[in-house]
Amino acid sequence: MRQIATLLVVALATCASSLQAQSAPTRGPDGSTRSTTPGIDVLPYPNRPFSGTDTIVRTRVIEGGGTITTSLTAKVVRDSQGRLYRERHSFATADVDPQKTLYEFTVFDPISHTRTICTLATRQCTVTNYHPQFSYRMQPTGAFDKGKRFLAREDLGQQSIGGLPTTGTREITTISPGTVGNDKEITLSREFWYSPDLQTNLTVTRKDPSEGTVDIHLNVLSRDEPDPSIFAIPSGYAVHNELQTAAAFE
Repeated sequence: MRQIATLLVVALATCASSLQAQSAPTRGPDGSTRSTTPGIDVLPYPNRPFSGTDTIVRTRVIEGGGTITTSLTAKVVRDSQGRLYRERHSFATADVDPQKTLYEFTVFDPISHTRTICTLATRQCTVTNYHPQFSYRMQPTGAFDKGKRFLAREDLGQQSIGGLPTTGTREITTISPGTVGNDKEITLSREFWYSPDLQTNLTVTRKDPSEGTVDIHLNVLSRDEPDPSIFAIPSGYAVHNELQTAAAFE
């Protein structure tokens, strides 16, 4: 009996040692890389309500040939007060349901000067301070960054997008060698089609050899006043108000 027990212990020890050897790491952990691509920047102008979607298509060239194309579609809403509702989605292939890629939404309120960010995974909203922006200063053409970059701008005329008149502009930025670690001159291009009526871009196309091509389209589905409930915090979400917390310590 003792011999059998001894053999059992030895067998188990050998098995455990073998499993440990198999599960021992052969390398260290590798941090993941995650990048975000912002959609069209909609400013909180009052009296210009609309509801629509922001569609972003990102195309990257594969070394050796071919491309990788991913996209996302996010809801964008602005009411007559200038309040904004924006969604954030993960990039996915075209056949993935947008509801499965949604992970966060934000409400910007220029009246209360609050930004409310709600995360679906935790069902929690955080309220922070918000300073609304109502103007935009365009980069002047010519050399900048101590002469290392040069911006040229071209008028593309006018066209109608979704029934809205727009004006087009193309910007070409040339970056000298050594500016961003590049051994050759880099050319970046951006094309904008702007709606004076909504005071926002309806399409933006960015081309960057290091990032690929990004096409962004703001699809306006309605010009009516949106349902106010879209700006409310959903039931079941916990709220952490950082403004109240800060005031309590003052």
